[in-house]
Amino acid sequence: ENREDMLSSKSNRLTEALEEANKLFSGVSCAREAALDAQFLVLASNLGKEKANELHSEMTAFDSLMFAEDLLTFMGINRIQVEENDSDSESTSGGYLPSNAWHKLGEETEKYFRRAPSFHYMLGSFKSDPPVPRQRIERQKKARGGEEKRAMPAQLKKMEESHQEATEKEVERILGLLQTHFKNDPDTPISFFDLVIDPNSFARTVENIFHVSFIIRDGFARLKLDDDKLPIIEPSKENEGKEDHHSAGARNQVVISLSHQEWK
Repeated sequence: ENREDMLSSKSNRLTEALEEANKLFSGVSCAREAALDAQFLVLASNLGKEKANELHSEMTAFDSLMFAEDLLTFMGINRIQVEENDSDSESTSGGYLPSNAWHKLGEETEKYFRRAPSFHYMLGSFKSDPPVPRQRIERQKKARGGEEKRAMPAQLKKMEESHQEATEKEVERILGLLQTHFKNDPDTPISFFDLVIDPNSFARTVENIFHVSFIIRDGFARLKLDDDKLPIIEPSKENEGKEDHHSAGARNQVVISLSHQEWK
């Protein structure tokens, strides 16, 4: 908005704006504020460039013709004598340089170029060694494809069996805990959330719910709602479990959501 005022040579508004920006930058904490500061820096740089272009310096510009005249004078030509000789007779060769003119210039310029020339070969190095032969690395022979095909499925099958066995053991362990607790105190209902929730691990809580779902699915336990509409779990009797196992209609499967905040 104050572009003309800032570009004025008598105004210090641009300097004041830069100082104020430096003070504000110390409190920058967001990316948007830093982007605004960068945008201001670009704008201030453009204004500073325009302001510098408008300055008029009193320095003399380089004049190539004047430099040539001074150089010829240094090398031995006197312009005044040449003009007089030219007017007197045309046979005088006053316009030529003296014989030692370039030697004199070379001695003077040598003072400013005291540097050893860089060394290099015009036609490459004098002696060229043959390239070092590469050592041949022998590759190991691959085993027969039939052996690998037989080995891989065996490993995968073993991994699947171990994972399945671990899940079954964990389900059996939880079922045993549930049955033991119910036998010791059959009149006290077992809260589903007290059973599955691990207060120190959200991942372990999800695993517990996953394992209890197998117990519910196979009919070894059942869920009910208490007076407060909260789920309670109790083991099924042996005859009920067998009946439920054969009749899928007697069981209901549900999906519950449990976020990290709800777990806390």
